Amino acid sequence: MTADLKVRSTDRGRTGRIISRVAIIVVSAIFVFPFLWMFATSLKPTTEVFSSGASAFGSRVEWSNYLTAWTAIPFARIILNSFLVALGGSVLTTAVSLLSAYAFARLRFRFRDKLFALFLGTLVLPQEVLVIPLYILMNKLGLVNSLVALVLPFAFGAFGAFLIRQFILSLPVDFEEAARIDGAGSLRILLSVIIPLVQAPLAVVFVFSFIDYWSSFLWPLIIINDNTQATIPLGLSMFSGERGTDWGPLMAASAFAVIPSILIVILLQKQLVRGVALGGFGGR
Repeated sequence: MTADLKVRSTDRGRTGRIISRVAIIVVSAIFVFPFLWMFATSLKPTTEVFSSGASAFGSRVEWSNYLTAWTAIPFARIILNSFLVALGGSVLTTAVSLLSAYAFARLRFRFRDKLFALFLGTLVLPQEVLVIPLYILMNKLGLVNSLVALVLPFAFGAFGAFLIRQFILSLPVDFEEAARIDGAGSLRILLSVIIPLVQAPLAVVFVFSFIDYWSSFLWPLIIINDNTQATIPLGLSMFSGERGTDWGPLMAASAFAVIPSILIVILLQKQLVRGVALGGFGGR
């Protein structure tokens, strides 16, 4: 009887593992398929993108689409602009989120919880509602058509502060109390005690912010009116015009555009998984 139960338990465990692996493969294929299709389309002649139907290959391999994507628009400058905006914006967002999260998690001041609830309320505001007042503000500051205007307005969001705050709340206060007894102030505790313990949620905020800045389209479309200050989404839109869309070079440019985001996610994969698992749902 006991042996039969063990055999059944083993069979159920093996079946569960097989089902899990099949599900992972199916989900992975669903996510990877658009990238494979994009790469295949980037190697087709533009005239055959739709005429070839569901075929992944055209009549010939058009590697020249990548050269066209690089030369038809100031693509090198656009890549540099996007990198500067995404890197600067993600660093600033991470720093601001850390400071605000520490203040709401550890510092004691009047109306702290109510202010934090109000701060979280900004998450429900869509970007479309904010662009007009933000444009007026940037115009008064003389920052229209500048990379600074792409970074500043959205570096003070509540998502990163919420994520890091939840992680900080899950940490024991013993280390901080010991540091305070030794004479450390709040800033010293933040730099020497808190930051080494919150590297995972910091990585999550950094990566999410980088991808958000890298792929933002609406705000750059409104605030930028010079191709030399354009970012990747604006650059991709340049392949569409009155005569239609040049699909081959557009897909080639899109392939260039997704590389940095994919590399960052791969490099910080472990920190991302740990940060989302422990930081987003912890706290007390």
